[in-house]
Amino acid sequence: MGITPVKTPKIVKKALPKYVWEKQTNEKILYLTFDDGPTPNITDQVLNLLSEFHAKATFFCIGNNVEKHPEIFKNILSKGHAIGNHTQNHLKGWKTDLEHYLADVDKAQDVINSELKDNKFSQKLFRPPYGKIKPSQGKALINLGYTIVMWNVLSFDWDNQTSPDTCLKNVLDKSEPGSIIVFHDSEKAAKNLLYALPKVLEHFSNKGYTFKALAS
Repeated sequence: MGITPVKTPKIVKKALPKYVWEKQTNEKILYLTFDDGPTPNITDQVLNLLSEFHAKATFFCIGNNVEKHPEIFKNILSKGHAIGNHTQNHLKGWKTDLEHYLADVDKAQDVINSELKDNKFSQKLFRPPYGKIKPSQGKALINLGYTIVMWNVLSFDWDNQTSPDTCLKNVLDKSEPGSIIVFHDSEKAAKNLLYALPKVLEHFSNKGYTFKALAS
């Protein structure tokens, strides 16, 4: 897992207070998020698992994947989940100039909006791929009306050095009321994701937690 911590340090959250890292609540609520989809087969399995536990989540979609798989995107919406923008081409903000980055985000939002049409969802949630975003990019996006959503628990489901059991343990050990948890509905993460997710849903459901979608 390298130097990136499972649990986001308080100092990082304090340094970037305009980004959403968690939700302040005393209720037993968790916020599951899924990055990089929609992905054939994998996203569908995630949706089925969420439905089984009456759980809602937020999907940060890559615009290019929405264009390729509009039927899966529509299925996410039909299940009542929230949608976020994850750029058109999964750009790494630290290596992208401001103009190019904003144009890519705008393109993804156009794709998302074209599929949303008359759907009730209108929020502009954004998560930077890799969590890497320059201050200038973040400021510009906030000025454009986006809510930048980060996290306070990383499952590390995408990391081939992380075993399924460790992925599960990361979430079980570090999550608390109001946690925003990151999974990925991608081929790279599928093995760990599909092992850990049902166990996470069962574990916290048995403890009286509910799973909600984020809203701006």
